[in-house]
Amino acid sequence: MSMRGQIISKEYQRMEWVQDKDGKEFACYHDDVKGFDSKEGLTEDQKKRCLDVSQVAGDTW
Repeated sequence: MSMRGQIISKEYQRMEWVQDKDGKEFACYHDDVKGFDSKEGLTEDQKKRCLDVSQVAGDTW
């Protein structure tokens, strides 16, 4: 594996996949979603720090 692949793999392992209370899935770094409550959903600040997966994969993914 190239150094680039190792860096990408290391970053991927730091991420969490979070489903918001509205059913949307977000890819977030663990530190950005500390205190996440699945009943309350993501705060607006947390959403800004995460990637909405539907923006990458499309709404029907």
